[in-house]
Amino acid sequence: MPELPEVETTVRGLARYLEGERIARVTLNRADLRRPFPHDLRQTLTGARVTTLDRRAKYGLIHTDRASTMVFHLGMSGRWRIDPEAMEKHDHLVLETESGHVLALNDPRRFGSVDLVVTGELGDWGPFAAMGPEPLGEDFTPTHLRRIFSGRLAPVKQLLLDQAIVAGLGNIYVCEALHRAGIRPDKEGRLVSLPALKRLVPAVRDVLTESIAAGGSTIRDYAQPSGELGYFATSWKVYGREGHACPCGSAIERFVQGGRSTFWCPKCQK
Repeated sequence: MPELPEVETTVRGLARYLEGERIARVTLNRADLRRPFPHDLRQTLTGARVTTLDRRAKYGLIHTDRASTMVFHLGMSGRWRIDPEAMEKHDHLVLETESGHVLALNDPRRFGSVDLVVTGELGDWGPFAAMGPEPLGEDFTPTHLRRIFSGRLAPVKQLLLDQAIVAGLGNIYVCEALHRAGIRPDKEGRLVSLPALKRLVPAVRDVLTESIAAGGSTIRDYAQPSGELGYFATSWKVYGREGHACPCGSAIERFVQGGRSTFWCPKCQK
């Protein structure tokens, strides 16, 4: 599933072709993805000018001059294709701009979603209303985590994946950040010390920033809007590396938490 860096990379790629542009045509090649497309999507977007693009957690936001924002989620296999030579079977939503660019939302497994939200009401929109701070924002601090983790018996990895605690973190980058911070993923939240949290916050920010710079991580379907793959997977230290050597020389181990694979180094992470 595309995580925060992949969505951020996608939004930045789309901005080059959409920001300031007027949408001349909207084509829906099916009625739904994970759920139906908004009934007024075509009417609202056709003729609208895109003012800015943004990201919230793992959602991309396309703001328009009609006080409406198209919110998209890439699901498990979604990606945007820019100026494709030909349409593909799974290009389910197509935007055409007045300047002649074509942007196709391709989603073979159809776990993604598209919504229309009044721009001024985004903060109260269902998925966003209870979200925690952005991990790259100023409100994501060791103090915030210490307050939230206080008295919590849940493992630190599961807490970091809770969108009400911090918005947008996913399995790959939590595994990598915990490794960098030297924190074992199954440690109870209440037992993670403030010094450890002071290592964790910059570790989260660094791993996300580095991944964005590398275009994200390509696993199976993900590609940037330009068609390029994301290369951060070559920098993974623990994720997907069970049995391989950690930089410290010990073997990376894997176990399952909450139905997801956790990768870690028993020597580095205490």
